[in-house]
This record gives sequence, structure tokens and C-alpha cells, in this order.
Amino acid sequence: MTEILKVENLKKSFNLSRKQQKLEKTYQKVKVAVNDLTFSAYKGEIFGLLGPNGAGKTTTLRMLATLIKPDGGNAFIDGKSIINEENEVRRKIGFLTSELKLEDFFTPNYLFGFFSELYGVDKTTAAQRRQVLFSKFGIDKFAEVKFGNLSTGMKQKVSLVISIVHDPELIIFDEPTNGLDVLTAKVVTDFLEELRAEGKTIILSTHIFSLVEKLCDRVGIIINGQLIALDTLENLTKEKNLEDTFFELYEKTTGDRI
Repeated sequence: MTEILKVENLKKSFNLSRKQQKLEKTYQKVKVAVNDLTFSAYKGEIFGLLGPNGAGKTTTLRMLATLIKPDGGNAFIDGKSIINEENEVRRKIGFLTSELKLEDFFTPNYLFGFFSELYGVDKTTAAQRRQVLFSKFGIDKFAEVKFGNLSTGMKQKVSLVISIVHDPELIIFDEPTNGLDVLTAKVVTDFLEELRAEGKTIILSTHIFSLVEKLCDRVGIIINGQLIALDTLENLTKEKNLEDTFFELYEKTTGDRI
């Protein structure tokens, strides 16, 4: 197997405001979001990070996407460091997150052209990719509709397409089906399977067990910023289902009964 992503002892902490301390019912001024995270991902696989809200999934993906710097450790995408070679990393990845805010008054056509130019995609290639992707996701009928006037599902489709205008080898998705209706969610999950078949590597975070069971070749379970299990679904669950396995590990790790 060809290693595309290598994560080595990633760490990240955040200072908590008084309001955040009150909400989290703690007197600690620093929250450890990611603690010594290590794993690898390989060409042509879908790797899932499974955990509850606040587990450190989004923070991990934001570090891999070079949006925030780790406090310790490093990660390498196709040999490029997220710390020292950010621009090279950004050219190699696509990143889709619910935090991606596209301007309401721009159209899908304009946005696709803008981001294609930003990534240095030549006009001929960009036009070909736009035709294929807009047709696949039904965006072509809304290509000149302002983004702010699109439905939630269509906005997610446009955001997804924008994130891969440059045909990256590694694609990072943070909760890719959050807030989507069942039809749009199926379009997205089917596309992720198509990308894997093309040899792309996909890293996705989720708290949805069925999504992991449907898509992921391997899964890492992250709780309180720590990776407590990592394996194929078959080896991880054995004779149990993923949900039962997760809650058993959660209770063992945290001491909390569910």
C-alpha cells in the first residue's frame, strides 16, 4: 500500500474564555483538543475518524488542511509537511467543511471559475471538469443562480465541487452529509465511493455509524482528543456492530455510563 498521509503525534490546545469554562463546567483555562494523534492513510482508501461532538475530529482535519498549526507533532501529505510546506500541501488536498462560507451573491459558475484559477487549473481543463461535475450533481440547472438563493442541499453540492476543482489526490471531508436530505446524502456518498474507485484517498470525520459502515475501509475512534482504536471495521467490531463497539470503548475510556 502507498502511504499518502502520515500523522505523527499531533497536538493542539485552546485557551478557554470564562464563558467557555462555564459552559464546559471546568475551572481549567486550557482545553486539550487533540492529544498525541498518530495514524496513516493509504492511496485508494476511505479513512474515517469517528467520535462524538467535541472529540477533536474537526480540529484534526483543520490542522491537516493547514488552517491551524499544531502545538506539537507534524503530518505529511505525499511527503509534504503541514507545518513547513503549507502551499504544497494545499495544492495536493481538497477540504470540505460546513464552516466553508461562500459568498451569497456569487453564482456556482463564477465560484468554480474563481477557485479553478486560484489553484492554477487551465481554462480548458476547468471547463471540462465543470461540465462533468455540474452534470453529476445537477448543478448545471442552477449555474447562474446566486449561491444565497440555493437550497441547503444544492449549496453542499456546490461546496463539494468547489473543493475538488483541482482534482486533488487527498480529499478531506468534515461531516460530509450533515444537514442533507436522504437523496442529497446518497449522491454525496455515492460520489465518495467513485473517488475511491479512481484511487483517491478520502479522510472523513463523522459521528454517524451507518456512514462509517457504508464507506470506510478503516476507522479511527477518537475520544477526548485521543485515538483509542484504529483498524478495519471487521477487525474492530468482530461479532458486534459498530455502535455497540463504540459505546463499549467510550465507557471504558471515559468511565461514563451511556
